[in-house]
Amino acid sequence: MSNWTIYQQITIQQLRVQSVSNSSVLQVGSAGSIRSLSQLYNSGGFSGPAPQLGEESENPLSFVPLPNPN
Repeated sequence: MSNWTIYQQITIQQLRVQSVSNSSVLQVGSAGSIRSLSQLYNSGGFSGPAPQLGEESENPLSFVPLPNPN
């Protein structure tokens, strides 16, 4: 078995990601291996699914303004 040492400098001016899903992997640079890992946490202590968008709720849906991409 051989060991590799890789030194690299990566400069990214702009990176656009069209979509991200639960099983997405975005790799920049080199990796010896990518091992899948899936963990599910319920840190909020929720007991059921979130309501669908558009359903009546106590709090109205608010949007966070984002800057336009250049």
